[in-house]
Amino acid sequence: MLRRFLPSVLANTPRELARVIVADNASTDDSLNVLAAEFAEIEVIRLDCNYGFADGYNQSLRRVGEGYDYYLLLNSDVETPAGWLQPMLDYMEAHPDVAACQPKLRAEHTRTHFEYAGAAGGYLDALGYPYCRGRIFETVEEDRGQYDSVADVFWATGAALLIRAQLFWEVGGLDGRFFAHQEEIDLCWRLRARGHRIVCVPQAVVYHVGGGTLPKENPRKTFLNFRNNLLLLYKNLPERRLRRVFFIRFWLDALASLLFLMKGEARSFKAVWQARREFRRIKADFTADRRANLAATTLDPIPEQSLPSLLVAYHLRARKTFAQLS
Repeated sequence: MLRRFLPSVLANTPRELARVIVADNASTDDSLNVLAAEFAEIEVIRLDCNYGFADGYNQSLRRVGEGYDYYLLLNSDVETPAGWLQPMLDYMEAHPDVAACQPKLRAEHTRTHFEYAGAAGGYLDALGYPYCRGRIFETVEEDRGQYDSVADVFWATGAALLIRAQLFWEVGGLDGRFFAHQEEIDLCWRLRARGHRIVCVPQAVVYHVGGGTLPKENPRKTFLNFRNNLLLLYKNLPERRLRRVFFIRFWLDALASLLFLMKGEARSFKAVWQARREFRRIKADFTADRRANLAATTLDPIPEQSLPSLLVAYHLRARKTFAQLS
């Protein structure tokens, strides 16, 4: 990944705009030797253990130091073409009410199509299911320019997230307890609930592999996605909706586990229930965060969470694209 994608980041990130740093999350392959031998000019932050995606960024950004207006969190499996950064910076500079933004993500392997992890900006339905302009569940659209307008979104992808440094720390950074997956949705929810805007700036384009370090079919990914989705709902969902949503989600998670079993994915079946057990075990650790988030909320309801049920729209009403949902 470093050999394949770091050259484009270095070549297409003007030094007068940004400082490029590689954070090594206690890698166990030959990454550090490759960096030293082939990218000797690059700055490297070496972490002492694998803190995961979420706290790995927190730990690294603390070591970067102060004095920066923005952080750009960028996955190691992203290709950045010429001119990728400037449209986002220009938009943020012109709109001080915007806390964070993302570029348009296209798939590195099918470059005419959006990429699953962020497409043209993320949303959340009332039950906590994430979707994007350009991607709903497994349906990924071809990019025909249909989402080329700047749009307010609920969450911006962590694969390429530009965020104001001061606000990143004001709302607590990424929640390291998530380890990986949906931590950027939790972060953006905290920002959005406090009245800050999140946008996609599709004039900026990057190409993302997706699943470069943890493939989609891995049961560990299933565990993290199901557990972390419950955590972000518990941390952020207003009291009047929490009990109803959690009741419905129990039965929907049960249905999802049965579908895994019917497809012969027994380990993913188990991962769903392991995730729910783990959520119950650690739920109390997040109660103080929930109280703080609700106390700081100034925007309720959030406009980008207005869809009642993505499952109903997609499976029962055959709404397969974001435009059809809208």
